[in-house]
Amino acid sequence: MNKLLLLLSLCLFGTATTHGQSFIYRPNNPNFGGNTFNYAWMLSSATAQDRTTDPATKRNATTATQTSALDSYAQSLQNQLLSRITSNLISKQFGESTLKPGTYTFGDFQVEITNGADGVVVRIVDGKGGETSITVPYY
Repeated sequence: MNKLLLLLSLCLFGTATTHGQSFIYRPNNPNFGGNTFNYAWMLSSATAQDRTTDPATKRNATTATQTSALDSYAQSLQNQLLSRITSNLISKQFGESTLKPGTYTFGDFQVEITNGADGVVVRIVDGKGGETSITVPYY
């Protein structure tokens, strides 16, 4: 009798239809096929969780605060010289006198003045390898 009852219950419950939901994986990361609008959210979340510091930033911050008075004075003097050169260049170019071509050295800076087709070319070379070229047009 137990066997018959068991067989009957299996037939009743076994034939009942079951419905389930299919699970679909959708990645959040846009690099792996996720929605591209998630990029800003993921970047801000990662930035907020980042507790590490860049060693180069830390090193630059300590060297910037440890400048001596002599270095500060030298930088101030160079800034004043460059300001004076600029004002002289402008006044001579647009005034009555002309600029004299040549190469001049001021501290770490080397200033080369040449006459070009479009105007006076002033090339400033920094002692650290930086270079700037300015063309003052003829007036």
